[in-house]
Amino acid sequence: MIDAQKDVLVLLGAGSIGQAIARRVGAGRHVLLADLRKEQAEAAGRIFEDAGFTVTVATVDIASRQSIVELAQYAQSLGPVRGVVNAAGVSPSQASVEAILKVDLYGTAVILEEFGKIIARGGSGIVISSQSGHRLGPLSLEENDLLATTPTEELLQLPLLQHVTSTLRAYQLSKRCNVLRTAAQCVVWGRRGARLNAISPGIIITPLANDELRGPRGEGYRTMLANCPAKRAGTPDEVGDLAAFLMSDKAQFITGSDFLMDGGATASYWYGDLQYLRRQAGQGENNV
Repeated sequence: MIDAQKDVLVLLGAGSIGQAIARRVGAGRHVLLADLRKEQAEAAGRIFEDAGFTVTVATVDIASRQSIVELAQYAQSLGPVRGVVNAAGVSPSQASVEAILKVDLYGTAVILEEFGKIIARGGSGIVISSQSGHRLGPLSLEENDLLATTPTEELLQLPLLQHVTSTLRAYQLSKRCNVLRTAAQCVVWGRRGARLNAISPGIIITPLANDELRGPRGEGYRTMLANCPAKRAGTPDEVGDLAAFLMSDKAQFITGSDFLMDGGATASYWYGDLQYLRRQAGQGENNV
């Protein structure tokens, strides 16, 4: 039977990174695993159940406000929501400009808004962003403010989003927006006694990343990893460890922050051996 008194952890996006986080912070909680693909949520749910977690699975389309609202209502019906992890999204190599902006930018903004209405006191949220947001050149203060605070239903009409033709540019803007919305929404979450932070990972080895490393652009990815300070990709468990700390009582003074964890790749992109990627980006070539 479901124990309605258990705290609820909501995971949006049941991929490798989301699962790694939920394994670390879901013990003793009711874990609500939600994904666009029902079969992926169910597969993850079976793994968690076999490991002793209390799990419910659901489907969610984060490009739809109504779908997010329904998930938040369902989560609250299971118990007090004290954990929210948004690990859902699409990548510039698998989606159109329109889809990236609708899912990664708008969808994340709606998630933070709707779950900010129900998060319980003592709760904590994590947004999985990306190193790509750190490779976007400086925006104006006005543009930053607009990405951070524009009402969610007006976000996709912002002038700086109207002429985006590159999927990489759409992804970078979306991830920059994720971080800015995290900062703005942490104020709202704070009024409910809850915290909110973002993590911006670099290349993390997941099934999708392995496909990329074996694909047509694989040599470029491998070269990039070989020339970053850490000389390797990251693992979902490393992201999970950071998220677990940020959601723990040890991090009660940390909110509204973004944590770049990419093995030094972004530092090298701006100042080191990966500066060639900046030149490629300037010529319209996609890189992560």
